[in-house]
Amino acid sequence: MKIFETSTAPNPRRVRMFMAEKGLLDEAEFIQIDLQKGENLTPEYAAKNPMKKVPVMELDDGTCISETMAICRYFEESYPDSPTLLGNTPLEKAQVEQWLRWIEFSFFMPTGMCFQHTSGYFKDRMNPIKEWGEECGKTVEKFMGFLDKHLEGRDFICCDRFTAADINAFTTMAFARVVDIRIRPEQENLKAWFERIKERPSSKV
Repeated sequence: MKIFETSTAPNPRRVRMFMAEKGLLDEAEFIQIDLQKGENLTPEYAAKNPMKKVPVMELDDGTCISETMAICRYFEESYPDSPTLLGNTPLEKAQVEQWLRWIEFSFFMPTGMCFQHTSGYFKDRMNPIKEWGEECGKTVEKFMGFLDKHLEGRDFICCDRFTAADINAFTTMAFARVVDIRIRPEQENLKAWFERIKERPSSKV
């Protein structure tokens, strides 16, 4: 099994944390793709993922799976005896999915758009609109306030235990620093949660 990734990008980090929590890092060979050089835009890479994004998982038979949570779902279903991160019961699965959607649309995507539209990192292949990036940054900060209130009296985001929701929120929060968005001093619940997740071995991969 191979995983094509960019180690500094947040989506691949989400997959690595997920795999680390399930004890599966040794199951794959990680191959680095240089996004700034456009290695993801080559015909060879596009054949693996026509959307030309990272990460991509290539199975031994050549089958390729793209999209972060699709890859995580593959590992969750393929290794059910390792710690479950997407829920056990129907209720837990629904709760995790709810939070994954909220984090994806109100936290992760706006952070990515803030980065792309204010940093100029991909200006050779897109038309960055600084004002839109700044507006997305405001959306990120608003969600952080929401998450801080939610985490009052809680160690984890949902299900009273560590799940993929914590992984996705943690990696997004870490990535937000590249656009100078950080946890505010008064957001004590969010800060305590972030430091708690940061202590997990999987946060170091």
